[in-house]
Amino acid sequence: MIGSAAIAASAQLRRPISNDPPDPAVEQRLAKLSQELRCLVCQNETLADSRADLAEDLREEIRTQIRAGKSDQEIIAFLTQRYGDFILYRPPVRPKTYLLWFGPFVLLLGGLALLFRYVKRRRDMIDEQPLSNADRAQAEKLLSSAPRKETT
Repeated sequence: MIGSAAIAASAQLRRPISNDPPDPAVEQRLAKLSQELRCLVCQNETLADSRADLAEDLREEIRTQIRAGKSDQEIIAFLTQRYGDFILYRPPVRPKTYLLWFGPFVLLLGGLALLFRYVKRRRDMIDEQPLSNADRAQAEKLLSSAPRKETT
């Protein structure tokens, strides 16, 4: 228990404590911006939803830049320059990101083409011949002599 308390205390000491009261306008802009940005640790969460330490640090960096008077576009440009398009939750459609945007559809179409070709080949391999009268009589004989299950 003492070890757990020491770890929790050291984690709390690591965070700089801000004595400034939160500004509602800054927090509103931060909430809007952090919905557009991806957590670099969690990768499938927005910056607003993540509780990772890096996400906390990025939110604090955004607050600092908002207080410095930077526009949303300038903040996003700064973060994109530093971390690349990966930080954007919805990356832009550019030649560099075509594979990201269109790759799944290409793979789906390729898979469907392979499936249709396979089914067509299998269908062509089937040699359909109608049953002869002797085969039909034998099948009926087997079906009629099979033990029947009684239902209760």
